[in-house]
Amino acid sequence: MRMIPPLLAGLCDDAALFPPGAVPLAVAVPAHFAHTDSAYADLVGPFVLPATRLAELAAVLGGRVLPVSLTVPGGTDAAAAALGRLRAIDAVHLVGLEIAVPDGQPVPALLRAVSKICGAAPGVAVHVEVPRDRRRDEVLTGLADLGARAKVRTGGVVADAYPDEAELAAVIAAAGSLGVPFKATAGLHRAVRNTDADTGFEQHGFLNLMLATRLAADGADPDTVAAALADRDGPGMADTLAGLTEAESAAVRRRFVSFGTCSIAAPLADLTALGLVHPLGLPAADERAPA
Repeated sequence: MRMIPPLLAGLCDDAALFPPGAVPLAVAVPAHFAHTDSAYADLVGPFVLPATRLAELAAVLGGRVLPVSLTVPGGTDAAAAALGRLRAIDAVHLVGLEIAVPDGQPVPALLRAVSKICGAAPGVAVHVEVPRDRRRDEVLTGLADLGARAKVRTGGVVADAYPDEAELAAVIAAAGSLGVPFKATAGLHRAVRNTDADTGFEQHGFLNLMLATRLAADGADPDTVAAALADRDGPGMADTLAGLTEAESAAVRRRFVSFGTCSIAAPLADLTALGLVHPLGLPAADERAPA
């Protein structure tokens, strides 16, 4: 039996370097290779690396090729230099760029710069973080025209970093109507909507995003999409998603392409508990990457 179904293939981008995990690079890279050598390898996407840490990378690769999605927190102005530095490192395969949008950057200037970046990085998935302000819809429309992707922030280290259900539903619906694929970043620590026991933050679940994406693609109204994001019935959502046809699953994943997680083990454990993956090959607790 295949452990990871197509609905979940490549869903989890390995963001072990980022909070709250913040694993040291010398630990995170070997752990990534261990994930990609495992029985659950099909669940794992690229290693997410901030451009600010490129200088540290060569020393920890160990001769293996590392698929990387490079985050550029400095925005479009910093992308060209980051690309140049990465291409000077052997054994790195660039599969994605994730570009931040500074406060106040005019949308026309942003889109011109993104167009140049797409031209300079053919075959690389370029994700642009969607600003949580009045620029949002104009940015999404521009990304559709360029054939680029969106990056949607779903949480962070402070409560205000978490969009509520209505805001996130609006982004999912807008991206879907424009045909803009998106990845999610931050805060998706569990499969199902939950209240974090330590912080008290209301956290989105990545299965909720998947179900919301499916409903939006079917033309559901915003309230229905938002209700899916608030749903805490994990087994019910799992049954619904497990019942999707191959074509329906592919359609969902063309829209919601992945999410960044600081722990591969945590989503794997949730998916196993919900019956969406076969438990064969589940790593023992002492073998899992630091969370």
